[in-house]
Amino acid sequence: MGWEGKTPDKGRTPDIKSGAKVSGVVVNNHKEKEVDTIGFVGSGNMAEALIKGITAAGVYKPENVFISDIRAERLKFLAEKYNVVPLENNAGLAAKVDILVLSVKPQNMTEALESIKLAFKPETLIISIAAGVKVTKIADALGDVAIVRVMPNTPALISEGASALFANDKAKPMLEKAKSIFSAVGEAVVVDDEGLIDAVTAVSGSGPAYYFLLMEEMIKAAGQSGLPDDVAKTLVLQTAKGAALLAVEADNRGESPAQLRQKVTSPGGTTEAALKVFAEGGFGPLIAEAIKKACERSQQLSA
Repeated sequence: MGWEGKTPDKGRTPDIKSGAKVSGVVVNNHKEKEVDTIGFVGSGNMAEALIKGITAAGVYKPENVFISDIRAERLKFLAEKYNVVPLENNAGLAAKVDILVLSVKPQNMTEALESIKLAFKPETLIISIAAGVKVTKIADALGDVAIVRVMPNTPALISEGASALFANDKAKPMLEKAKSIFSAVGEAVVVDDEGLIDAVTAVSGSGPAYYFLLMEEMIKAAGQSGLPDDVAKTLVLQTAKGAALLAVEADNRGESPAQLRQKVTSPGGTTEAALKVFAEGGFGPLIAEAIKKACERSQQLSA
């Protein structure tokens, strides 16, 4: 056709006859738009988790997933592992896709926005997973576009993530589409106030580290109680896993973590003895203060 592989003028649809092939897709002008394409600017661990999730779940076919990164070896690795399409630069990717995921580090966001601002299509849905980057920063660079800001967490790497999404007004009609991407790697929720993303960051964004710390200290304490290191580690990790799965199952039938705790706390028993130590040490207020500080730090970083 002569224009394939080139970036059309923004807002202008090339004149294509029905039945013609464009980038391997048969065009039918009498039907609605073809299958969505998605692209990732930045191909780090979280981008890989999302690519793995959306392709495994069938949300997107690999040939409709495009990636760009400054590391050629990383692009080669992901292309070979997931059969997705690597592109040499961000602008080329932005021109091709319907959904554009900004999966770069926060300190690289300004450069990434600069690289795509003249290339993306006006109707593109922009999704940012960069911590601390507000919707206004993206809109200042790209204009009046549909933007969804997302705070995922690292368990997404094993498809057990917790993500919270905030959409600006223009993106709200496309919110379910964005949610489907993050539901492919765990649970996804929506918040109506962007300010709540700071609380999300403190709870689920940083939250895995809190559980890791508890596991770390329990393993140490188990060793001090005489257990071999490998036994201590196995028992603690499996207990954490089992407790989490049990809590999720209980929640499905309307039972809270507090109720589960009460069930395993016999009067005068070992669990009660341990929980009294936690209470005397101010465990509840300590958790509240930690999350408050994390929330405040998130606010500072995004200011």
